[in-house]
Amino acid sequence: MKTGEQRNPGDLEPRALVERVIRVDQAGEFGAVRIYEGQLAALRWTGRANGDAGRKIAAMARGEREHRATFDRMLAQRHVRPTALSPLWSLAGFGLGVATALMGEKAAMACTVAVEETIEEHYAGQAAQLGDDEAELRTTIEKFRADEIGHKDEALASGAEQTPGYEALTSVIKAGSKLAIWLSMRI
Repeated sequence: MKTGEQRNPGDLEPRALVERVIRVDQAGEFGAVRIYEGQLAALRWTGRANGDAGRKIAAMARGEREHRATFDRMLAQRHVRPTALSPLWSLAGFGLGVATALMGEKAAMACTVAVEETIEEHYAGQAAQLGDDEAELRTTIEKFRADEIGHKDEALASGAEQTPGYEALTSVIKAGSKLAIWLSMRI
C-alpha cells in the first residue's frame, strides 16, 4: 500500500502481502524455468536445439533462472514458505514446454508470449500494491517485468503469431497461468 492511502477491508496486511508476492513470484519463475527446460529438451530430441529458436529459448531460460534465484533468496531471507504446489508446477511447466516445442518453434514462442503477457500484468499489479517500505522488492519486480516484456517481444519477433490456432493456444495458456498464480498465492 502506498504511503497515505486508505486500506480497503479486503486488503492484506503488509507482511501477508509481501509473503504472497514472494511466494507466487518464486513459483512463477520456477514454472517458467521448467517450461523452457521442457522446450529445450524437445528441441534436443528433434535435433533443433542449435537452431535460432533453441538459442533464443536458452537465453530466455538463463534470465528466468536468475529471476528464480533472486526469489529463492528472498524466500530464505524473509522466512516465506514456498508454495506447496511446486511439484505440480514442475511437471506442468515441463509438459507445457515439451508440448509447445513439439508443435513447432513458433508454438514454443506463442507459449512464451502467453506466459510473459500474464506475468507482465501480474508484476504490474504487484508493483502498484507495494508501498515505499518495500521499494527494493518493487524495484526488483519492475526490473523483472521489463525482462519479461523483452522475452515477449522476442517471441513475437520470432513469429509466435504465425502459429496455427495462435489465439486459442495463447488463451488456454494464459488461463492456466492465471490459475497457477491464484493457487500459488494461497497454497
